[in-house]
Amino acid sequence: MTDNREQQPYADDSWQRAKDDFHQDAYAADAYTAPLPQAAQAPQTQAAGGYPPPPAEPPAAVIVGESWPAPMAVEPPAEKPKRAKKPIALLAAVAVIAAVVGGGTAAIAENLTNGSSSSSTTVNGTTVSSSSNGTVAGVASAVSPSIVEISATSTSGSSTGSGVVITSDGEIVTNNHVVAGASSIKVTMNDGKTYTADVVGTDAKKDLALIKLQNASGLKAASLGDSSKIAVGDQVVAIGSPEGLSGTVTTGIVSALNRDVTVSTDEGSQSQGDGSGGNSGQWPFSYGGQDFNGSTGGSTTTYKAIQTDASLNPGNSGGALINMDGQIIGINSAMYSASSDSSTSSSSAGSVGLGFAIPINTVKADLDTLRAGGADSN
Repeated sequence: MTDNREQQPYADDSWQRAKDDFHQDAYAADAYTAPLPQAAQAPQTQAAGGYPPPPAEPPAAVIVGESWPAPMAVEPPAEKPKRAKKPIALLAAVAVIAAVVGGGTAAIAENLTNGSSSSSTTVNGTTVSSSSNGTVAGVASAVSPSIVEISATSTSGSSTGSGVVITSDGEIVTNNHVVAGASSIKVTMNDGKTYTADVVGTDAKKDLALIKLQNASGLKAASLGDSSKIAVGDQVVAIGSPEGLSGTVTTGIVSALNRDVTVSTDEGSQSQGDGSGGNSGQWPFSYGGQDFNGSTGGSTTTYKAIQTDASLNPGNSGGALINMDGQIIGINSAMYSASSDSSTSSSSAGSVGLGFAIPINTVKADLDTLRAGGADSN
């Protein structure tokens, strides 16, 4: 006889389902009191043993992939702001960079520290303030102390010209025609102080002369530039003593280069003066086959000159033609005057914008000869 209960122990399993529902409902009513938010509820699954597991506790940490709600994010403490670097650190960096680039560290650091933008540019002893660098006023202020008035007396009369101080102990370059044949020479400095001077050497062929002040020291020497670097159109400044007006400043440009200017080497026809002798303050010279400001005489010399429209008048001879860096680029030596016309009186002599200067490179090349007594002593 077959036992149907072993094969079918429960003919009807509805009672088992009812039992399961009863236990599940009872558990839910008793223990599940605070449902999680709908979006975060975990699915209810039946354990392998058949009895529903107790509700799982929320994880202590967020598990990637789970649907449990993430804990509230906690922002890290704000990072403590770094202290701003002190200005001195910036100044030090600037100073170091300046030193690497090319020097001047101390001057730059000092200007930055003091909040000052002013400085000065030194060119071989001549100092031009940076605030007026490249200006006529800056050049005049820097170079005027090195330009002097020369008064020479000779048997043919008196002459007035200019000169340029080139050493602190009183060496002065001027034109030969200013001091040629002079029996006495007086020099007046920019500050009004006067000296007696002696002729050291002359070179009539180049119209140059070197004189030396007696008992002079601590003078401001001019800076001698390079006349090979100038160009037509460059701005220039002329300083001299036209008609005895010491320290007169005029300005213009370089009008031309390498002009062949012919001047007299005769002492009697070279004097330029104040109207008391000589040929009444004119520069006799020739250009282009014509004589200007009187006859140059039978003995002449020709040199290459810088032409300028800076106003030059009698008394500017031997003075300076200066570039905008405060460097001497020429020694003024000749100018055209309307008084060369025989119908015009000498009192009407004046600049018409045709002036000439001996290039400073010619002067520098002749200095040793002049210091040795000059070419005229040989």
